[in-house]
Amino acid sequence: MTYEEAVRELLALGRELAAPQQARVQKFGLANILTLAGHLGNPQQSIACLHIAGTNGKGSTAAMLESIFRTSGYRVGLYTSPHLERINERIRIQGGDISDEKFASAWERVRAMIESLLASGRLAAHPTYFESITALAFVAFAEAGVDFAIYEVGLGGRLDATNIVQPQVAVITSIDFDHEGFLGYSIAEIAAEKAGIIKPGAWVASSAERGEARAVIARRCQEVGAWLVEVDQTWRLEDVRASAGYYRARALSVDSGSPLSLEPSLAGRFQLRNALAAATAARLAAKRGFAVTDEAIEQGIRSTRWPGRLERLQASPAVYLDGTHNPSGANELLTFWKENLRGRRILLVYGAMRDKAVDEIAGCLFPAADFVIFTQPLQPRAISAPLLAEMTGHLAKSSIIIPEPSEALEHAIDIALPEDAIFATGSLYLVGDLRSYWSRRNSIEHVHPVPAAKSSKR
Repeated sequence: MTYEEAVRELLALGRELAAPQQARVQKFGLANILTLAGHLGNPQQSIACLHIAGTNGKGSTAAMLESIFRTSGYRVGLYTSPHLERINERIRIQGGDISDEKFASAWERVRAMIESLLASGRLAAHPTYFESITALAFVAFAEAGVDFAIYEVGLGGRLDATNIVQPQVAVITSIDFDHEGFLGYSIAEIAAEKAGIIKPGAWVASSAERGEARAVIARRCQEVGAWLVEVDQTWRLEDVRASAGYYRARALSVDSGSPLSLEPSLAGRFQLRNALAAATAARLAAKRGFAVTDEAIEQGIRSTRWPGRLERLQASPAVYLDGTHNPSGANELLTFWKENLRGRRILLVYGAMRDKAVDEIAGCLFPAADFVIFTQPLQPRAISAPLLAEMTGHLAKSSIIIPEPSEALEHAIDIALPEDAIFATGSLYLVGDLRSYWSRRNSIEHVHPVPAAKSSKR
C-alpha cells in the first residue's frame, strides 16, 4: 500500500463516504477501539505515557511535555490532532513527523486487522477516522520503540478513542465552552467529559480555572481514589515580564519554594499557564521514577515548537496565524492585542467552521479590529465567506469578502501599513491552508496579482 492510498482511505472515513458494501461507521463509545487495539496486541500498554484533555491549551501543553521528555533523554512519541498541513503531523517520533513509509506500513497493519474483525463479526461497525488513526499511532509508536508517549485527547475525554491508555499522569488544561453539542451545555457537563480520562488511582495535574470545572475534577478524583495536583494551589508566579508578545516568569513551588524559570517559546500570556501545567505533570512523572529534572523542564519549555498558535510569519507588517476557534480562545487573543499591539491597526482575516460559536467569537474580536476580511477554510464543513459576512458583518467596522484564503491574506498584506498587524484566525483548518500557501509563496519569486474582490463597508 502506498502512502497516498493510505491517506485516501483514512480521509474517506473522516468524510464518512463509505461505499454501500462497507460497514456503517460507528460514532461513539470505546468498544471499537478496545476490540481493535486488543487484537493488535494492545501496543499502547507497553509504553509509559501521559494523557491530556482540555478545551484550550492541551496541544501546547502536550508539545511542551514532549520537548521536556525528549530533553530528558527519552525516545518520545507525540499524538495530537488536528493536523495543519499533513496528516503525518498527528504522529511525531523524536520531534519529527512520522515518515510516509512508516505511516503507510502502520495503516496497512491496522487496516488488515479491521477487515479481519469485520469479516468475523467481532467489530460491529468500521472504526471511525479518529479511531483508525489512534490505532495507527499505537502501532507506530510500538514499532518505533518509543519509551514514552504523550496523547492529546481529540474530543472530550470519557469516550475519546485515546482513553484506553493507562497514563502515568493525566493532565487537564483549561475548560470552557466548545463542542457543546457533543459534550454538554454547561461547564460542569463539559468538565465531566474531560475528567473521564481520570482512572482509579491516577495521578492528575490540572490547570482548570473555572470553579465549576475544578469541583467536578476534584469530585471525580475523590470517587476513583486519584491524586489531584492543581496548578493554582502548587505555584506562585513572580517577575512576569513580556517582550514582543513572549512572556517570562519565575514560578515558585508553594510547598518547597523550589523555583522554575519559565520561558515559553510560544507567544501569549496564556502559555505561562500551559507551561505550569506541563511543569506540574513533569514533576509528578519524576515522582513516579522518571528521570526528569527541573533543568530539563526549563529547557524543554524553552525549546518547544508548536506552529499555528500565535505564529508570526513576518514582522513588517506583522502577520500572525492563530488557531483560535472558540470564545475562550478569542478572549485570549483579544488580551494579546491589548497587551502587545495597543495603538496599532489590526487587520483580521477570519474564516470558521459551521459548528463553531462564530457570533460570540466575532462579538469579541471584530469590534477591536480595524478591518475584517471574510474568507473560508478549504473544507466542506466551512461556513461560506458570504454567509459568515451576513451573520457577523454588522460587528465589523469595515469589511470585505474574499473566499479564497490565500487571496484574503494577500489583500490584507497589500493594504497594510508597515506598522500594522494582520491576524488570520477562526479555524485551525484556515491556519493549515495559509501555512501551506506561505510555504509555496516563499518558494517562488513572484506572487500572482490578487483578483478584485467583492467589498462591503460596514
